[in-house]
Amino acid sequence: MKELFDKVSVKCSRLTTRSYSTSFSLGIRCLHPELRDPICAIYGFVRFADEIVDTFHDFDKDVLLERFKKDTYLAIDEGISLNPILNSFQSTVRSFNIDRELIDQFLYSMEMDLTEKEYDQSMYETYIFGSAEVVGLMCLKVFVNGDQKEYDHLKPYAMKLGSAFQKINFLRDLRADYVGMGRTYFPNLEIREFDEHNKKKIEEDIEKDFQMGYEGIKKLPKRARFGVYLAYVYYYSLFEKIKKTPPTHVMSRRIRIRNRYKFSLLFYSYFRHRLNIM
Repeated sequence: MKELFDKVSVKCSRLTTRSYSTSFSLGIRCLHPELRDPICAIYGFVRFADEIVDTFHDFDKDVLLERFKKDTYLAIDEGISLNPILNSFQSTVRSFNIDRELIDQFLYSMEMDLTEKEYDQSMYETYIFGSAEVVGLMCLKVFVNGDQKEYDHLKPYAMKLGSAFQKINFLRDLRADYVGMGRTYFPNLEIREFDEHNKKKIEEDIEKDFQMGYEGIKKLPKRARFGVYLAYVYYYSLFEKIKKTPPTHVMSRRIRIRNRYKFSLLFYSYFRHRLNIM
């Protein structure tokens, strides 16, 4: 029965989300039940593509990514894939009318990770759009249940929130990206000269993205609002911790939010959401 295979595929996407991200798992659990599996499907797809370019160092990443791309498009066209992650993703794409262009842009950014090591402003913006903003837009399609008018209204806010999350990831992983991958995402940044001035400029840019993204959260449908708000609170807490961390420490260790503190953020967010004081 195809229905049984589809259920197994969704379980694989849930497992992938739980295994790779405590924070996103918590946020997804705070969405309306009907939204959880489609968002897990998107996360699983994005996570697997990212794994190819970031961790499979002993394999031919170009070949693996090209195969993953072909399998993705074939799954969407045919409405099935024997890869359970792609099977649940194609179902979400088809159910919520996710634009093929968003998928194209995401996969293009993954290709950039295979070749680019330093980014100018134009390449940086292209990468942010494909790796983060379009992921926010895929999720937005689910949140508005494919309603194009509401999607168009909320689109700029979703893009900025995705951008803020990604830039924080870049800042948090600055050392790992440079030492492990030889990458520097922030344009015009000489990594050996990363100081308080450069850090402050990056933080000011992130703050602007956060401000607009937050305004969009308040406009989201109620069934999506709390889960997205929790992700915002978590990332903003991480951002605040990074802001208080000297540049030398950012370059020497990965800044984290401990799991027990994440749960305190969950209760804090729930309290503010229930009292409508977001």
